[in-house]
Amino acid sequence: MWSNMSNTKLSREHLGLAAEFAVASELCRRGFYAQLTLGMHKSTDILIEGDQGMLRVQVKAKSGREWPNCAGISKRDFVLVLVDFAGKGTNERPDFYVLDFSDWIAVANKEIELQCSRGREVVMDERNTPIWPKQITKNGQPYRGISIKPSQVGIYKENWSKIETLLGSS
Repeated sequence: MWSNMSNTKLSREHLGLAAEFAVASELCRRGFYAQLTLGMHKSTDILIEGDQGMLRVQVKAKSGREWPNCAGISKRDFVLVLVDFAGKGTNERPDFYVLDFSDWIAVANKEIELQCSRGREVVMDERNTPIWPKQITKNGQPYRGISIKPSQVGIYKENWSKIETLLGSS
């Protein structure tokens, strides 16, 4: 029997898988062929095919206030889908935010400008990932990525038309 367990904390792995399957389901509902690429260390979570070619989808899930460690989109044939499970019960649909390459660049640059105005050093590398040279991680490398709040990406909520435009309707 299913229950509404909105207070149950999912592991990062379960949360990530739930997000990937939710995105694949939404894409299939819209007439696209969506294929999950299962594994832990991958840059593409879902491959989608439409009338005009293929796209790679990166999925990032959250159940708290923000999506942590967002490395972003490195190429124009990628789309980033942020999945928000915060405050949702198991019987409720999450919120989706769909960003293409130029959307990611705009969001990342705005956050980098904000952080730099606060005296923090942040740069964008060749893969369009924000890098924090002075914040060193446990493995001795600079911290990579930015945290994103829903308020920063509100204009991209349910923006599935981005994918429809990039791939054409199936």
